[in-house]
Amino acid sequence: MVKASVLDYVLSPPELSAHEALNEVVDSAVLVEQLGYERLWFSEHHNSAGLACSAPELVIGRVAAATRHIRVGAGGIMLPNHAPLKVAEVFNTLEAMFPHRIDLGLGRAPGTDGTTALALRGSREAVAKVDFADMAQELFAFLSNGFPAGHPFCEVTAAPQLVTPPHVWMLGSSDYGATYAAAHGLPFSFAQQINPDYTVPMLRRYRDHFRPSSRRSTPYSSFSVIAFATEDAEEAEDFAAFWALQMSKVRSNGRTPTSMAQAREFRSDSHYQLTRRSMADRMFVGQPAEVAQRVRAVAEQAHADEVVIATPMPVADARRRSFELLAVEFGLKPRD
Repeated sequence: MVKASVLDYVLSPPELSAHEALNEVVDSAVLVEQLGYERLWFSEHHNSAGLACSAPELVIGRVAAATRHIRVGAGGIMLPNHAPLKVAEVFNTLEAMFPHRIDLGLGRAPGTDGTTALALRGSREAVAKVDFADMAQELFAFLSNGFPAGHPFCEVTAAPQLVTPPHVWMLGSSDYGATYAAAHGLPFSFAQQINPDYTVPMLRRYRDHFRPSSRRSTPYSSFSVIAFATEDAEEAEDFAAFWALQMSKVRSNGRTPTSMAQAREFRSDSHYQLTRRSMADRMFVGQPAEVAQRVRAVAEQAHADEVVIATPMPVADARRRSFELLAVEFGLKPRD
């Protein structure tokens, strides 16, 4: 059976303070571990209203400390925003504190708008002249202490030094990520919610072109989805309206977080049904068995090993209940 994991965007709805929202992330993580999910990832987004996930490495440390077994990681770190040495140091430190539990997912997008990318990177040249392949190669060398003699960084160590570094994944929503992961022998995760039509062909391409490496001898793939399971049809529509409105704000550079009250008001707007239909293949919403069946169908077509479920529902009880229902549908084995 396909494995199931969770991607958390770290929602910060207006009804909660940032402190309360981050505490909710920890409480949810404890439940997700108990339910038997494989791993729990946190995204990196900047200047996004309603999301408190600008520093996933800090959230990873807090959640890993509150759990015992589940793998915890970044889905992902947007590498062009960071110095490879610093990424290696942070994730080596996390791996040292929580051995054999840390995942480092790499993305090449900024995770934000152009102005914020400029603020993160410090210069227009740094924004315009990103070479992800070079940055990733440098990161891998720091993680493995693998710079050759004579390299400018051959005497630079990403402390703490580890025998086994954190697991590195390649993330993507286009052909670049699939091609890079296959060529470098990395596990690969595709963002179905961003580019649904490419999910199956890109995951198949990855598997067909995979080259074994020191990191993996065989391909391993997953895909992330927006999924919400409920037996209440009204609750399902509330979630669909919330996420549709949230995405509309993201696309228009909206600066206010979305409340559930706003989402319910949006349901009566003349634009809602059009927006809902346009996002039909980007959300798996409804009865638990139906949601699980649709997700498994994609996994089977894509020959994926794992599905990563994102449930950006601001009502905590409803989100947790969805995780519980889908854990049953995916046949997960609860942990003590």
